[in-house]
Amino acid sequence: MMGYMRTAVMLAVLTALFVGAGFLLAGQGGMMIAFAVAVIMNAMAYWNSDKMVLGMYGARRVDRSTYPEFYDIVSSLSRAADLPMPKVYVMDEDQPNAFATGRNPEHATVAATTGLLRSLNCDELAGVMAHELAHVKNHDTLIMTITATIAGALSMLANFALFFGNNRNNPLGIVGTILVMILAPMAAMMVQMAISRGREYEADRLGAEICGQPLWLAKALGKLDQASSRIDNEAAEQNPATAHMFIVNPLHARKMDSLFSTHPNMENRIERLREMEDVMAKAKQHPHDPQQPTKSSSVPRTR
Repeated sequence: MMGYMRTAVMLAVLTALFVGAGFLLAGQGGMMIAFAVAVIMNAMAYWNSDKMVLGMYGARRVDRSTYPEFYDIVSSLSRAADLPMPKVYVMDEDQPNAFATGRNPEHATVAATTGLLRSLNCDELAGVMAHELAHVKNHDTLIMTITATIAGALSMLANFALFFGNNRNNPLGIVGTILVMILAPMAAMMVQMAISRGREYEADRLGAEICGQPLWLAKALGKLDQASSRIDNEAAEQNPATAHMFIVNPLHARKMDSLFSTHPNMENRIERLREMEDVMAKAKQHPHDPQQPTKSSSVPRTR
């Protein structure tokens, strides 16, 4: 519950940043316009979040006839997680990565790159997709898309700041323009970071519970981390506000400072999953110990 409250506060802060930027650029009128735009953008993100993001990455919908192994893994995991079967998409992208989107579990989509499908074995793929379904179950998909929408709008506002710098309603003149240009995108990135890092840790934990094997995800994360640092994702580089939606950070061509990374430290994520594996192993050895979790899921292997 605290995690959701913290996320709600961060979303409110992000919206306030957007409204505040409007005020600094054009006074009270600019603030009201920015607020109206924020409301409209949030509504658009709610109803069209999956279409917007999938369109950015040229994703195409697939089914059992085209990607039987991938589709069956998602289907099995959805049943294990007690979720409706999401729509399944594939992106023609060499960098191995994946994300989930959609306004709720009934309208969810999971997407994987062709690079991910080529580089992971069945168990590792199941670990990754369980992580994405954990985002769906936790309703993170809507949160992350709205975050990306507002952060992207803030960056756009910063790019146009010079055009509004001489607006007579600008209460701080050139100072307000400079604040919007420099500080607004930076603040938006930090809020994205705070939201995403917490949700990624939780999705790792729940995803490991869904597939019943924390090491499947741990091994996959190790592979994805190495590959994503070597292989460019041009679409993500052009849309950096969506980077936090992926299971691992798709950005590296711009050499983003780790201070502003939207993803938790990979070593920490893997270590937490290994600790979870140890706890689950002890639970199997002592099934009647009330201190140990007993939940475990079984995902049928398809190869």
